[in-house]
Amino acid sequence: MRAYHLVMILAVSGCRCAEDLVFLDGGTFVMGSEEEPQERPAHRVEVSAFSISRTEVTNAQFGRFVAATKWVTTAERAPDWAVLQKQLPPGTPKPDDALLVPGSMVFVDRAWSWTAGADWRHPEGPGSSIAGREQHPVVHVSWDDAAAYAKWAGGRLPTEAEWEFAARSGTSGHRFTWGDSWPEKPLANTWEGAFPVSNSVADGFAGTAPVKSYPPNAAGLFDLAGNVWEWTADRYREDTYLARADGGVVLNPAGPEDSDELRRVIRGGSFLCAPNYCASFRTSARRSTTQDSSLSHLGFRIVK
Repeated sequence: MRAYHLVMILAVSGCRCAEDLVFLDGGTFVMGSEEEPQERPAHRVEVSAFSISRTEVTNAQFGRFVAATKWVTTAERAPDWAVLQKQLPPGTPKPDDALLVPGSMVFVDRAWSWTAGADWRHPEGPGSSIAGREQHPVVHVSWDDAAAYAKWAGGRLPTEAEWEFAARSGTSGHRFTWGDSWPEKPLANTWEGAFPVSNSVADGFAGTAPVKSYPPNAAGLFDLAGNVWEWTADRYREDTYLARADGGVVLNPAGPEDSDELRRVIRGGSFLCAPNYCASFRTSARRSTTQDSSLSHLGFRIVK
């Protein structure tokens, strides 16, 4: 395994805010697994050197971006019916205009609920706030919001290959960011119990946790398992890896050129992942959601 250079980059040409980054030399690793259809087949990938943010982007960091740019997130804008109806079955009647108001998806009372007024400043909806949660990962951000922040910060979203390389700390064998076995003590912010019936909250967090609440992986990166899902740059297709199966070592793959419904890959699992449900805190686990989605357990980090 190549050596890692752990560096803090406080100023980058074109960057408008300080970012704490870890520089990775790059290298070759085995991407994917045989555990789920969308993770097959495991195949060899080479990534070039890159820097990745040590933590998920926090509310405080995202707040500085909004203050500087006046960016309005997807969740803060009223839905466009012309766009929305393309994602629904043909003939779906237009809902009452009173329902076409800003909002986002919130997990509450053991179920997901679309909540008017939920956004990054109000994670649980009207009446909630991020006061005291400045160091928690920002949530209720769409792929477009995350990409806009990354560009403003002088970077971009990680490719799926870069994300997995970072999560594995440059090795091919790690099933989790810390190794191959589930730990006796919590090493990530996940659901502890049978989802969604009971959560013991043994780790101390029923929802998001402040970044750096758990030990970093061998590369010095935090929360690549659990806490919140993370957007990647890549479009999603379940058969992406099949297309690479017999091509030898793949250099810097960037995902397919097209996907259904403009779906993007998300990685890492969240505080809602449990062994009996989702289990996507594994390094190879991959899921997707539509590019305009915003949820109370979805955030991001950036690369440069």
